[in-house]
Formats: sequence, C-alpha cells, structure tokens
Amino acid sequence: MRIRLLPLATAALCLPLFALAPAADARAGMGSSMGSRGSRTYEPPPRTSITPSWTRPMDRSMTPRTPSYSSPSYAAPSAGNSFNRPAFNNARPPFAMRHPFLTGLAGGFLGAGLFGMLSGHGFFSGFSGAGGGGGSFFGFIIQVLVVAFIINLIIKFWRKRSSGNSGGSGLFSAGAGAGASPFSSQPQQSPSQEVTLTGDDYSAFQQLLVNVQAAWSSQDMMSLQRMATPEMVSYFNNQLSELTSRGARNIVSDVQFLRGDLSEAWREGTITYATVALQYSAIDVTTDSMGNVLDGSKTERQTITELWTFLRADGRGNWILSAIQQAG
Repeated sequence: MRIRLLPLATAALCLPLFALAPAADARAGMGSSMGSRGSRTYEPPPRTSITPSWTRPMDRSMTPRTPSYSSPSYAAPSAGNSFNRPAFNNARPPFAMRHPFLTGLAGGFLGAGLFGMLSGHGFFSGFSGAGGGGGSFFGFIIQVLVVAFIINLIIKFWRKRSSGNSGGSGLFSAGAGAGASPFSSQPQQSPSQEVTLTGDDYSAFQQLLVNVQAAWSSQDMMSLQRMATPEMVSYFNNQLSELTSRGARNIVSDVQFLRGDLSEAWREGTITYATVALQYSAIDVTTDSMGNVLDGSKTERQTITELWTFLRADGRGNWILSAIQQAG
C-alpha cells in the first residue's frame, strides 16, 4: 500500500513546481495574441504563403468591440433607461391612445346615430332630437358616408397641426450628422484605404523584430516605449512583472530573420497600418535567478511564425509595433 501511494505523493509535491513554471512560449508576447489593428482588430488578417491557415484572434485588446443589435452577445439596455433603448423598441402607440379626443368624438357620432336608429328614427335624429327622415337603407348609407367624411377632415387637420409643431433636430434627423461625434462614426466617414509599402518599410519591420526581442530580453522598458504603442508596452510590462514574480527571466538571443510576407496594409485617417507574417529563429530560454534552465534551451534554436502589426503617422514618425498574433 505504501509503495502505491509513493508516486501519488511525489506528484502532489511537484504540482507547485509546475504551477510556478513559466509558459513554454516566453518570448516577447509570450505566445499570445494581443494589441490593436485599428478598425480591423477583430477581423482575421488575410492569409499569406507563410501563414496559410487560420490566425488566433486577439486574446487582449484595448480596442472596444462595436455593439451590434443583431449580435447574440449584445445585451439589451434595461427598461428603466429610455435613453439607451434601440429605436425599433419604441413602438408607436395606436391611434386611439395618441388621439383620445378624436376617438371619443367619433364614438359620440356613432353612438348618437345608433340610438336614433334603434328608436325608429333616422341616423341623424340622435343629434338633433328630431324623428323624421332617413328611414331607408340608402339614406342610412349616405348618412354614414357624411359622418365618415367629417371625421376624416378632422383627423387630417389634427395631423397637419401635430407635424407642424414637431421639431426636425432629432438624433436621426438629416442635420444630426453635423454635430455627431467623429469617434462613433469614423469608419463610415473615413473608410480605410489600401496602401503600397516600399523596401525600406520591410527593412524597418525586420529591424524592429530584432530590437523588440533584444529590449524584451534586457527588460529595457525605455527602449520598448520607443518601439511599440503604449498598449503593447503595458502588456510587455505585465508579462515581465509576472516572470519576475516567479523568480524567472526570459532571454531571446541570436534572432535571425528567415522570411516575411505582407498580409495587408491600409490607412485609417492619418494612421497607416501594416500586418506582416514574420518567420524567424532564435535561442529562447527561461532561467531562474541562479541561471538554471526552466524552459527552452541555451543551444537549440526555435523557429517561430507570427503576425506583427505596425503603425505610423503619415509624414512623420517611424513604424512602431501595434499588435502580435499567433499563426495557426
């Protein structure tokens, strides 16, 4: 019995060690998909010769998803907040509720006419108290048409008066676009445009790949701030802090660029984006504070394929890293 329990006890003692072990992908980004690609953040990048299969969607991004009423994940606003309700939920009330005076007037006409008929007099006798005329069926039809014509004239007059008093500066009016927020409708007002890259751009991408991995390995946050967006720098900082809390350090050395392929390049307003597939090899090793290897190897090279997205302001500035995505 003791012999059988010995392997179980050994495995239980080793569980904390496995929990503290860093992830197998410990390079910059730690093998996750994170960052932003402008309005295309949640769209899969086009496939390339290097990445012919799917690309993992973003695990982390500060770009908010655009709400869609048809999306299953869209949560309808609460009933108490009338400002956030979709327009199609505000069903127009029936005519009887919108115009109680007119419906009451029509009911009075019909009630008086029916009273006159039941008492043996004409349809209009109920209004005047007289008891003559209108006894034939043809006369009854004429009287009904006259009453309907009068009610129709009153309704038309009421509608024209109501439409004349209503304003035309509502949220969905034609003039609302002049004061609309540029952030909520930027993709529609300024659609993205495809751009052409040059050889200098591809050279900059290769150099950024090497420099980012070097700054990551030396935990040089100042250099990372010059080569990546604040969003990506915050992710790098969190990942490096996680490694430090485990008493580990990751070093990516001898980075060699193998080949690359453009996935897409486009412009949104004054910002140009470029997503490229990068295949490179490197020595990726994670050690503890004493230099003992926790993951990877100090001698065996690893081949990595990822999609990196870069951005720059047109006419000024350099390319900087905006997102990293893992290839399937």
